[in-house]
Amino acid sequence: MKLCILDRDGTINEDSADYVKSPAEWLPLPGALEAIARINHAGWHVVVVTNQSGLGRGLFDVSALNAMHAKMHDMLSAVGGRVDAIFYCPHAPEDNCHCRKPAPGLYEQIADRYGVDLKGMPTVGDSVRDLVAGTTVGCAPHLVLTGKSAGYRGRALPEGLPQGTMVHEDLPAFAHYLVNR
Repeated sequence: MKLCILDRDGTINEDSADYVKSPAEWLPLPGALEAIARINHAGWHVVVVTNQSGLGRGLFDVSALNAMHAKMHDMLSAVGGRVDAIFYCPHAPEDNCHCRKPAPGLYEQIADRYGVDLKGMPTVGDSVRDLVAGTTVGCAPHLVLTGKSAGYRGRALPEGLPQGTMVHEDLPAFAHYLVNR
């Protein structure tokens, strides 16, 4: 099985310091949805892993999160793409759970659900914690210079990146790499 694991906020859609709390605030990054469709058309299954501490902080509820994801699914469908599953951590940082990235719990759930070894599967995110979580279970790390990492364009990369991290301008650039390798 070809499985590609993507972070959500800052990788697929715009991130916000005030949290993305509603479908109206969920806005795809330029070309991101088409990039997912391109990945799908190359035979890859795409899943999303996302920390959603806004739930644990009481900033929005599960029905608002489901509505955001319904919007993402609808917009993806319109461009011929799909996300097979979304794995999210609802906890606040102080909950010290095993599923909040950089902990590997969400990735372990993916491996269990799909019955696959994630070794070598690409994981894409806009922060060190996204990539640390994936590499803990053997994923190949890919940093996109959007969201939290947009400020690193043309500068030194953030400290703590896992060894072997590949860097891409954005999700469309990653999709180009993945499809053409």
